[in-house]
Amino acid sequence: MNHKRVERIWRREGLKVPRKQKKKGRLWLNDGSCVRLRPERPNHVWSYDFVQDRTADGRVDRTLNIIDEYTREALMIRVDRKLNSTDVLDALTDLFILRGPPEYIRSDNMPEFIAQKVRDWIAAVGARTAFIEPGSPWENGYCESFNARFRDELLNGELFYSLREAQILIEQWRIHYNTVRPHSALGYRPPVPESIVLMDQRPTMH
Repeated sequence: MNHKRVERIWRREGLKVPRKQKKKGRLWLNDGSCVRLRPERPNHVWSYDFVQDRTADGRVDRTLNIIDEYTREALMIRVDRKLNSTDVLDALTDLFILRGPPEYIRSDNMPEFIAQKVRDWIAAVGARTAFIEPGSPWENGYCESFNARFRDELLNGELFYSLREAQILIEQWRIHYNTVRPHSALGYRPPVPESIVLMDQRPTMH
């Protein structure tokens, strides 16, 4: 029985025939886009994204979440009422000074991430951008997974009465996530001890 006969039977019975989906070819790193890039070591691939919430007075607050995809460590969660491309640059600069730049930074195509000054700064420090395909959040799966845990474990259960309270409690949660909370992908160990061990395994420069 071929597919055409099956489709005729579906239509006769009043069922909706599934639309044919366009076939997708394998997507490779090209022109700043990156789909199947997999983190292989600490500082290989970072990713970042925004999460939005509200304080008790109904005002919006926004977080910029930056993670190391390999170690699963939450490198930074910056909280403010508004965050733009300049704030993204400031956050990255702080982390570059503290940890050195990664090889790749993965993100979606939000204006704050694709701004030319952000791309120029990332290139200037020797890193490369890795933009996911538009409308494909699963390609930024590590950060999307972190965002979901962040919302489920903190944002959905806490009512922040001020921006300052949100900043303090979110930073406390980040530290707990990194140092105490077990992670299944790390053998049920927290990210920071794992990242310290892995970073110590790098060859010593003389």
